[in-house]
Amino acid sequence: MTEETLEQTIPAELSGYRLDQALARMFPQFSRSRLKTWILGGSVLVDGVGMRPKDAVAGGETVLLQPVAEISVTSQPEPIDLDIAYEDAALLVVNKPAGLVVHPGAGNTHGTLMNGLLYRYPELAEMPRAGIVHRLDKNTSGLMMVARTLSSHTMLVRKLAVREISRHYEAVCTGTFTGGGKIDAPIRRHPVDRLRMAVLEGGKPAVTHYRIITRFAAHTHVSVKLETGRTHQIRVHFAWRRHALIGDSVYGGRLAIPAGASDELRDTLRSFRRQALCATRLEFAHPETDEIVSVVAEPAADFRNLLAILEKSNG
Repeated sequence: MTEETLEQTIPAELSGYRLDQALARMFPQFSRSRLKTWILGGSVLVDGVGMRPKDAVAGGETVLLQPVAEISVTSQPEPIDLDIAYEDAALLVVNKPAGLVVHPGAGNTHGTLMNGLLYRYPELAEMPRAGIVHRLDKNTSGLMMVARTLSSHTMLVRKLAVREISRHYEAVCTGTFTGGGKIDAPIRRHPVDRLRMAVLEGGKPAVTHYRIITRFAAHTHVSVKLETGRTHQIRVHFAWRRHALIGDSVYGGRLAIPAGASDELRDTLRSFRRQALCATRLEFAHPETDEIVSVVAEPAADFRNLLAILEKSNG
């Protein structure tokens, strides 16, 4: 897949720069490593001539850049129903259901979100990771970004890295809080169980903001905003604070049934087999227009049902 050829004149202030350095400043929508690949592949002409990435520019030359995506996806397209919450020529926002794996991997080679995206949007086969900008755990539902162009992918990944994309979630935790707040605790992989993450010294910085939506007798419905995006961050942080998410079999320990719970609440808690976590809002500057885009989705049906039963039991 190629995009429209881009033409620019190298500014005089970039005189003496390496070609790849100059292009990185002239075309910030693309990463320097990608630009270097295109230079080496002959997709960049300077005054009609190919150059090496390390060659110095004088300023004033005309650059023709033909963006080309490498074929980077080997997954097979599959017809999977997708709930598209937002769509334009540059990007998609998918409302992922709980239980759907994002990327194919060991034990999950088919039936993933990526397989479904490739079926509905075949051109994504030529995008890095089929355009997927960030992921959600298998059993977390809600909104995810997918880029449809190389420039949008680069810009959105950069915005995510510098915390310019607001990601909001709703969760239901065990126990009750006195008020909202912030959890600032580093996260890294568990030293023994490599499938889990943990709050440990030497981990990567991780910050989670939360506010209370509803207090129930023995649980709390919270709104969560991620400042960082570590693996399992919300689940790890709330479990560390001894308020694990309902249904979290990895970090929640044994199921705790509140004293005096109704039969309906008991049955609901026992049957809720995934972490009670939904990604409900994404807000970001559009990678092409810079206009603010806010995409909102209500929590999944099982999450709403859980809230309804907790509300009923609240009496």
